[in-house]
Amino acid sequence: MTGGFPQHAAGHVPVLRLGDVLLVTLQGDLHDSTAEQLQQDIGEAIAAHRSRGVVIDISGVEIVDSFLGRVLAEIAAKARLLAAQTVVAGMRPAVAITMVELGLTLPGLRTALTAEEAVRGFGGTDPVLRTGRTRLGSP
Repeated sequence: MTGGFPQHAAGHVPVLRLGDVLLVTLQGDLHDSTAEQLQQDIGEAIAAHRSRGVVIDISGVEIVDSFLGRVLAEIAAKARLLAAQTVVAGMRPAVAITMVELGLTLPGLRTALTAEEAVRGFGGTDPVLRTGRTRLGSP
């Protein structure tokens, strides 16, 4: 990033820093080389900024296929190794249905209805992040 604003080329997904949380917004299809670069960028950003969370906003994604599901799971696994949690935000109902039908469970990922809720959830006072059916702080 230069001057606080991302410099990105075609096919590059910017990783924005919001305090100790990283925000990634996916739009449309994610291709192999872009996915590899995104995973590397997120890992480097977590380490460089000591981020404790990564929010991946997929509200602009029409379809989550097995490739994107695997990419999200790999990002979550790598982030976990770097002591950061990953939250997927903005999932459309049709995307959730398709993921269930495909058997994509995305282990290690939490969900939030919106990116704003996900970022707020890292503040420790708002239990909006979901793992399965439970809310954080719920028994």
